[in-house]
Amino acid sequence: MNTEPENLTKGKTVVLGVTGSIAAYKSAEITSLLRKVGHEVFVVMTESATDFITPLTLATLSRHPVLSNLSEENGEMWKPGHIELADRTELLLIAPATANCIAKLACGLADDALGAVALATLAPVLIAPAMNGKMWEHPATQENVERLRARGVEFIGPSSGMLACGYEGAGRLAEPGDIVLHALRMLGE
Repeated sequence: MNTEPENLTKGKTVVLGVTGSIAAYKSAEITSLLRKVGHEVFVVMTESATDFITPLTLATLSRHPVLSNLSEENGEMWKPGHIELADRTELLLIAPATANCIAKLACGLADDALGAVALATLAPVLIAPAMNGKMWEHPATQENVERLRARGVEFIGPSSGMLACGYEGAGRLAEPGDIVLHALRMLGE
């Protein structure tokens, strides 16, 4: 008996970047939703993301090894794993994206696996921010967002509401279902 979910789409390759936010636990639901509609999901985590959700959880849900360290890649012998992954990416989705991640992407830094994949891919990029409202509204963050938008990066959220830090305002990760719907639109579905 086949227990695999029925593929409703042609199965594109989505790379899900997960950064160090309390909202990182929602990346499990995003992974599951993308898999349920038939897409291949490869997860790339920052080191700080592993403080909030384990690579084992996301590897189990995605059915692929999680890339979190550039020195432990499993790519082809002649091609680094982050380049191999960047080449096959059809959508780079970063959810949640911290202020730190957004700043690094805006500056083109590739000092971790996620930054390296982001800098090497030609695929469209969707970012779902999650952070303290003051951090979101800070002029530096807004300048970084505008810099990325000017390069064609799309954003969903953040939403407003009660934040993990106890403040209320903008900064909540958009709902996983909404993030996946936006991603599917970007994939032409």
